[in-house]
Amino acid sequence: MPLSVELLSESTLRDAIGLLARAVEGAGALIIFVGAVWASGQFVMAGARGRGAGFNRIRLSLGRFLVLGLEFQLAGDVLRTAVAPGFAEIGQLAAIAAIRTALNYFLGREIAQERAELDQKGIEAAARPSTQRHAVS
Repeated sequence: MPLSVELLSESTLRDAIGLLARAVEGAGALIIFVGAVWASGQFVMAGARGRGAGFNRIRLSLGRFLVLGLEFQLAGDVLRTAVAPGFAEIGQLAAIAAIRTALNYFLGREIAQERAELDQKGIEAAARPSTQRHAVS
C-alpha cells in the first residue's frame, strides 16, 4: 500500500493559484492604466506647451507600458492553467496566448521602428549647424 501525503488538496491549490492569477492580471491592468494616465498627462502637457513633436515619444512610452501589461496578463493566463488543465482551458490559453503574442509582436515592432525614426531625427538634428537648429526648433 503506497503512502501518499497530500499537502494541499487540488481545490485548495486551484483557489490559491486563482488568487495569484488574479493578482498578476491585476498588476498587468494596473501597469496599463498607469501608462495610459501617464501618457494622457504627457500629451496634455505637450499640447499646453505647443509642442506636437513629443507625440511620438509619448506613443513609444505608452507602447512599452502596453507590452509590459500584456506580458503580465499572459502570465496570469498561464497560472490559471497550472493545475490539471482540461482541453478547453488549454485551447483557451492557446488562443489568448496567440492573440497577446501577436499584439506584443506588432507593438514591439512599431516601438522599434519609431525609436529608429526618432534616433535618426536626433542624428540629423545634431548634424545641422547650430544656426539651423535654432531656426527649426
